[in-house]
Amino acid sequence: MNLLVLGGGQFVGRHIVEVALERGHQVSTFSRGQTNPGLFPQAEKLLGDRRAGDLEALRGHSWDAVVDVNGYLPREVRQSAELLEDRVEHYLYISTVSVYADPANTAENGPLQQLDPPDVEEVTGGTYGGLKALCEGVVQEVYTGRATVVRPHLVVGPHDPTGRFTYWPWRAAQGGERLFPGTPEAPIQFIDARDLAAFVLHLLESRTGGVFNGARPPVRMGELAEALGEVTHHAFVPTWVDWPFLKARGVQPWADLPAWLPPDEPDAGLCQIPTARSEAAGLSFRSLLETLTATLEWARSLPEVRLAGLSPEREAELLQAWHRSRG
Repeated sequence: MNLLVLGGGQFVGRHIVEVALERGHQVSTFSRGQTNPGLFPQAEKLLGDRRAGDLEALRGHSWDAVVDVNGYLPREVRQSAELLEDRVEHYLYISTVSVYADPANTAENGPLQQLDPPDVEEVTGGTYGGLKALCEGVVQEVYTGRATVVRPHLVVGPHDPTGRFTYWPWRAAQGGERLFPGTPEAPIQFIDARDLAAFVLHLLESRTGGVFNGARPPVRMGELAEALGEVTHHAFVPTWVDWPFLKARGVQPWADLPAWLPPDEPDAGLCQIPTARSEAAGLSFRSLLETLTATLEWARSLPEVRLAGLSPEREAELLQAWHRSRG
């Protein structure tokens, strides 16, 4: 297969290109060439800037399929989709589970976010999901019968620039007492970037159209703690802290405690995304232990680790306050 990847230098795109090359496909990437330009010397590199409307490098070429990794605005996605309409056979768009309007209804046919006004172009936490939903619509309109949409959950693993999921193995590896929110039964959900990439390539190789959630089945926080113990040789001690205690002290779910949402919060359903349709289409998952091990090994190879989540000082402060409250 001759594949075009819009993006390809960072994280999700990087893993997709890597899997495609491993499977023997020809790959072209289209980007500004500013992120990891030395990666994948065997791939054709086309330079341009879709934000600036510079798509000239895409003219005069044709591909079997395209993966759109970095389309955020409907206007930009339409420009690339229409330009490539007669140059590619199949268009796969990487969307997000944030498109769902109702966190309790996240099956692939669930209602999607609506923007008001619909022509907003500022990408914020409040507009991100609605903009991605509009981008999906553009692709499905231009490529009727030739489009695939994948809606990933939190994407994790090596090369993750956000520092979100990396927070857990890295902090656990530092040893000592570590704060875990809520109860061991609370679910969290995500997908390993390598599993997502393999699924994307499988859908393209089989020319499977439609919409698919990109998530592994939920795991319990207790499972995460147990797996972290194996990865770090039990260097840390987990302390489970009640959500009402954390909420009263201004702790923010997801931001301060990455990947975790309180079961009684409106967005809790985003940790219960259904995966049956995607699994039936070929999505498979490596073990939690493998994801944590690879993430920690990658983080240890970095000159500097940048994490989301609580700072060590804030975590220690909360743990001290928790113990005092318990007498």
